[in-house]
Amino acid sequence: MTTDAPALLPALEARVRETAHARTPACPCGAATLADRPDATVVRHAGTVAKAHAADADPAELALRVTAAARLPGVLLPPLTPAPVVLHGRLVTYWPYGAPVDPDDPDAAPWEAAATLLARLHRTAAPLAVPPMRGPAKAALAVARLRDTAPGHPATAPVRAAWAALPAWARGAAAMPDTTTLCHGDLHLGQLIRHPAPDGPWLLIDIDDLGTGVPAWDLARPAAWYACGLLPPEEWHRFLTAYRARGGPAVPADGDPWPALDVPARALTAQTAARAVTKAVLADRPLDEVECALVDACARMASVRPDAPHG
Repeated sequence: MTTDAPALLPALEARVRETAHARTPACPCGAATLADRPDATVVRHAGTVAKAHAADADPAELALRVTAAARLPGVLLPPLTPAPVVLHGRLVTYWPYGAPVDPDDPDAAPWEAAATLLARLHRTAAPLAVPPMRGPAKAALAVARLRDTAPGHPATAPVRAAWAALPAWARGAAAMPDTTTLCHGDLHLGQLIRHPAPDGPWLLIDIDDLGTGVPAWDLARPAAWYACGLLPPEEWHRFLTAYRARGGPAVPADGDPWPALDVPARALTAQTAARAVTKAVLADRPLDEVECALVDACARMASVRPDAPHG
């Protein structure tokens, strides 16, 4: 799909304004650019949000994901329109605005809400035939970009070694062993909003990676942060306890969760480290403390092959 990048943002701003005014004739207005990255441009006008998806987004797959979100109210934020439209060569979807997690108030992080929503999603049959969850494929792209961007950086070798030790499914090189469980695919606290804002129920957003796959992948980012010392133990245990209490199938109801979490957590650690090193190299700066912790975790991982119960 050919894109016209310079014209996209002003066109998206105009289109979301039109959509907002159609929804609310007495619109209070107020606009903001929420994100402007190669993989997503997101703008808001009052209570309406428009998202231009990545240039390589598959139209048929994105349409299925949008339809799935519309059929899972109470778990996923429902879209405002039934299908993506094309604007300057990019697929665009429209959503109601919701209040995000406050990054300046970590004590109020909604770990229990995130876990509850994930458990509900994982226990819900896919409402239609959705594509595979894109988590492993996105992680593979991050590692490939690191290889191409910083082949000689001292942090690249341990990250790539940790990645190479993973089973093929976790590297996006083979089908996932679970082809029925509905997964979010990119869970972190930035994927939760309150709708209606500011104090409605929490809902999951961002359906770009939604699909069927291994549900432990959705727990893997907080698990990896906990294992790397970047997430306090009490917050990890709040999340895990809430997920288990709601009958989430990704881990056993009690006992050691790590046999199920180990491979996905290693994959997310490698992905996050790859992105961090690539970002630092492109900015021509040294790795910061958190980035060094991620690379060090990869170095430890590479020395011990993961126990891969899923093959």
